[in-house]
Amino acid sequence: MPTSSAYLLVSHGSRDRRPEVAMQQLAKLVCKKLPKNHNALNSEHLVGIAALEMSLQPLHEQIQQFAKSAFGNRQLFQKDNCLKIVPLFLLPGVHVMTDIPAEVALAQRTIGQDVMIELQPHLGSHPNLEKLLAKQIATIKAEVWILLAHGSRRPGSQETVEAMATNLSAVAAYWAGPPSLQSRVTELVAAGYREIAILPYFLFAGGITDAIAASIEELKLQFSAVNFQLAQPLGASAELAQLIWDLTE
Repeated sequence: MPTSSAYLLVSHGSRDRRPEVAMQQLAKLVCKKLPKNHNALNSEHLVGIAALEMSLQPLHEQIQQFAKSAFGNRQLFQKDNCLKIVPLFLLPGVHVMTDIPAEVALAQRTIGQDVMIELQPHLGSHPNLEKLLAKQIATIKAEVWILLAHGSRRPGSQETVEAMATNLSAVAAYWAGPPSLQSRVTELVAAGYREIAILPYFLFAGGITDAIAASIEELKLQFSAVNFQLAQPLGASAELAQLIWDLTE
C-alpha cells in the first residue's frame, strides 16, 4: 500500500477569476481533513487544484507538476506515493468519462510507476450531494423549484439531473440544452405557479451564474406577476470538502 498520498482537485476551468479563488478555498478546507499523522510531507502541498481547460498547461502537465511539488524530486522515486485525482464535475459528461481519464493516463505514462495515479469518482456521483442542495432549497420559500444544470452532449448524462430533480421535488432545466430555463418557466407559469425559485446546479459563482441572473431579470419583465428567486451555487464549504474527502477514501 502507498504510504504517502496527495490529492489534486480538478475543475473545468474558467476565464473568470472567482471559480479559481473558490477552488483554492476548497483545497484548504480539504487539507484540514488530512489525518494529523498522514505522512511526513508538508500538508500544505498535499492538496492542489488543476483545471481541464482555460489553463496555460494541459492537465497532464499540471498533474506532473503537482506530483513533483507534493512528493519532491527525491521522494518521487520511492515507489510508495499515490496521487488521487478528484474531478469536481457534477455530471458524467464527456469531460469526466473521456477527457480527464485520457489526461490522467498520459500523465501516468510520463511519470512512470513511481507514483501511482488514482482517478476517483466525480463529485456529482456522491450520494450526499443531494442533501447539500436540499439545505439550500429549505432556506427559500417557493411554490416550485427549477434545478438548472449546465447540460452535456454525452447521451444519458442528464439522467442524474432528472433523478435529482425528482428527489428534490423540482423540475430540471439546462443552460446549454433543452428544456431551457425559459421554456420551463413558461410551462410553470401556464400551469398557474406564481412563486418560482431557481437552484443553479453549479459549483461556484462565475460567468454562467451571472448570465443566469441576467436571464432571470428578463423573465421578471416578461412575467411581471411571478415572484422569481435565485439560490446560490454550491460554493466552497466544509460540507462540500467532506464530500470530496469521502470520494478519496
